[in-house]
Amino acid sequence: MRAVLRRHSASRLAILMIGVLCAGGLAGCATPPPASDPDAVADFQQTNDPLEPTNRFFYKINDGLDVVIMRPAALIYRAVVPNPVRTGIHNVLDNMGGPVRLANDVLEGKAGRASDTARRFVINTIVGVGGIFDFAKDAGIQNHDADFGLTLASWGVAEGPYLYLPVLGPSSPRDTAGFGVDSAMDPFTWIGRPSPAFTAESYAKTGAGALDERSRLLDAVDSIKKTALDPYATFRSLYRQNRAAKLDKLRADDRGTVPPLGTDQGTAGSSTTR
Repeated sequence: MRAVLRRHSASRLAILMIGVLCAGGLAGCATPPPASDPDAVADFQQTNDPLEPTNRFFYKINDGLDVVIMRPAALIYRAVVPNPVRTGIHNVLDNMGGPVRLANDVLEGKAGRASDTARRFVINTIVGVGGIFDFAKDAGIQNHDADFGLTLASWGVAEGPYLYLPVLGPSSPRDTAGFGVDSAMDPFTWIGRPSPAFTAESYAKTGAGALDERSRLLDAVDSIKKTALDPYATFRSLYRQNRAAKLDKLRADDRGTVPPLGTDQGTAGSSTTR
């Protein structure tokens, strides 16, 4: 499950939390199993969660906030706002992410993806009334995920250990750094600053994005919490599977591929996400 608050000042919180984890997490590191138990050692290495006690502590905090704030708000949002309107809001928010996706497509050396992103942004912004309607999809131009965490992976940067951050949720050192860069690259982070009107619009965009994402995950998250023996471990596994699938899809798309910016041609795609 991806975290629900992802924009604007949250990036600074993420950087702060990384410092907290580095400073205090060592005391809460999970103890590696003895070498005499190879199965346990293999499982420990597979989960790649050396800060598990600290991560679980933050998971409990986030889960408590979700139970008290985000889930009730998402339920009200889904009950009150008609589905076509929710779809339009989601489309607008997705369209606003076009510039960051385009930048990452270019950095990844994916010319075909960059072309799709640019065309989608122009068509949906102009014809789709600011992105309310996804006419680009109707024209056969499919959407895709692109962020700086995936860009770093395409450059050969290793994922690092699993992290669970306050507010931001499941992550890794690579994806946390990527989130910070994406926030800095987002023109909506800077346009209009520092007017009060822009501040209000920025908070509205952040809140709408959080509400939209949480409402779309209501059934899935409820099901996991009801059926999983260990929801934390299930979310950890699903997060990694999701990121690995996105990276596999990125690497498989070779339309007009050129060596990614920031890498030598021979190093691209050499990292692993597991």
